[in-house]
Formats: sequence, structure tokens, C-alpha cells
Amino acid sequence: MCRGLAALPITCLERAKDLKSRLGILLHKPELGHRIRTSSKLQLGSRQRDSSREVLEWRESFDQLLKSKNGVTAFHTFLKTEFSEENLDFWLACEDFKKTRSKTKLASKANRIFEEFVQSEAPREVNIDHETREITRKNLSGATSACFNEAQAKTRTLMEKDSYPRFLKSASYQDMTKQA
Repeated sequence: MCRGLAALPITCLERAKDLKSRLGILLHKPELGHRIRTSSKLQLGSRQRDSSREVLEWRESFDQLLKSKNGVTAFHTFLKTEFSEENLDFWLACEDFKKTRSKTKLASKANRIFEEFVQSEAPREVNIDHETREITRKNLSGATSACFNEAQAKTRTLMEKDSYPRFLKSASYQDMTKQA
């Protein structure tokens, strides 16, 4: 998170977040499938039903949201309004990391992810405890596709228990469900 924002009065931050959230809705609607352009009315109706169903499925579970490309995009947009998208970015980087097969690429990707998200004072530091941070640091010496598992799980739990419920209550998600 941006450390300089702490100096602003809380009311300014809340108003800025609310405004950014509302503007984000307008900016990202085409990405979420709300304005599908096609010449076939039948195809348009089918896609809109699929998108509508998908939006409604996001509230069933956090897993449903993460399985959906549009869900991840909407959640990421919401997290940006709260200045906390680093958690999701870290989780996505770990998912991509697990797909890496080359040992040399595995080690370099592991170091990049650690430096960007995990180490103390990292540019996009995720909120994990010191013990998990140290376990992850030790795991880097023999980088495997599982070296971030504990840190990723803690970050995922944090998003599921904290950010996800706020996302479901947000004006942007409520607008999407009304349109669905």
C-alpha cells in the first residue's frame, strides 16, 4: 500500500475511494461483458445470460470468483479502489509461478516474486506475518513450485475473509448484480 496516504484525513480517503470505485464501474464495464456487440440477437442474449449468471455465481464462493477471468478483473478493480491490489497480484503471480517447469526460470521467478511482494519493505509488500515471511525466504534456497504455498494461502485467506465480503457489498458489485 502507499505509505503517503496515511497523512490524509480519513474522510478524504473514503471520498476518494468511493469516487474511484464509481468511476471504475464506468471504465471497466466493457471488460466485464456488459456491452457485448454482435450482429446476432440470439448470440447476444446467450452471452448476456452467461455473463449475468457468472456475476451472480461470484457471491457463491471466493473460489467461484477466482475461477472467473471477469471475476478476477472486477475484484482487482475493486481492490485498486482500496489501494490493496497487491494481495491479488501476489496470488496471481504465485499461480503463474506454479506453472513454471524450467528450474532456472523457477529460481529467477521466485526471487522476483519474493523481492516484489514478500520481503520486508518490498515495493508491493503483502500482509503476512514474520514467521511466514522467514519460511518463504528459506524456501527460496531450493526453489520449487511450492515455495510460496504458505504465503499464498495466508494472502488468499486474508482476501477471502476481508476484501471479498467488502467486494460483495460494494456499489460496483451491487450495480453488476442489478444489471444481471
